[in-house]
Amino acid sequence: MRLGVLDVGSNTVHFLVVDAHRGGHPTPMNDSKTRLRLIEYLDEDDNISKTGVARLVDAVSEAADLAKATKCREVMALATSAVRDAANSDAVLEKVEKETGIALRVLSGEDEARMTFLAARRWFGWSAGRIVNLDIGGGSLELTNGEDELPEYAFSLPLGAGRLTHDWFKTDPPERKRINQLRDFIDAELEGPARELRAAGVPDLACATSKTFRTLARLTGAAPSSEGPRVERILTASGLRQVIAFISRMTAADRAELEGISSDRSHQVVAGALVAEASMRALGLESVKICPWALREGLILQRLDRDAGGDGKGS
Repeated sequence: MRLGVLDVGSNTVHFLVVDAHRGGHPTPMNDSKTRLRLIEYLDEDDNISKTGVARLVDAVSEAADLAKATKCREVMALATSAVRDAANSDAVLEKVEKETGIALRVLSGEDEARMTFLAARRWFGWSAGRIVNLDIGGGSLELTNGEDELPEYAFSLPLGAGRLTHDWFKTDPPERKRINQLRDFIDAELEGPARELRAAGVPDLACATSKTFRTLARLTGAAPSSEGPRVERILTASGLRQVIAFISRMTAADRAELEGISSDRSHQVVAGALVAEASMRALGLESVKICPWALREGLILQRLDRDAGGDGKGS
């Protein structure tokens, strides 16, 4: 069947169209993104502004038109951290549905983590053993650990690259003092979850999903996306530390000139790198493998499981 996944994230509105069937590899047919940065439309009371809502409605409308044009049998529409955590979330969801006809399903942070873990498990397979997965979004960080299709432990923390950039960095490049303060903040937020994840067992495979990790791996010499998803890509802790020392002294405009950093992500890659570094350190990881599948693929796999008579929870 042809399925569409509309993912309203903190950075982008991403619409993915795939042809998929149970037991097969989902084949991408169309992939479109609208840069939105909803985090930047939050006011002092954590409401998404009227301008932000209007831009969101326009982006969802475009996705709805594309779904019709590509003849999607079904569209799974979801919203993550930026909408989930907004004070006026209910009003925003109501406005979007009224104007576009698309009802966004708000995923909890834990559900987001579980679906991303399912995608990583299916990508690497059972031979990977116990998996720990890290995912840095625009609004949140998801951490998971488990031996099955769904994780035994799943955490979602407000440590997204866009959110931290918005809240902590007021200069370009960021001040060294603020970088050090942010490092301390991230370490404190990670302390409890990291302790539980370490106690769950030593992973056989440490992996990472998300555009942030792919960008960081590319900056340390991993293969470009043009070489396809099956090329092994690894991000090492030592390589990441070198990248941070380099990019933290650059302006966003200069970072956008680096191969592997898109202009819409260059402003937040420093915060993302600091989260990646702290997460790997807290979990005792010297390296992570980059997984090309993440939340959207996890939702597609879950949907196909339901069609096959499963419980829709990855089993």
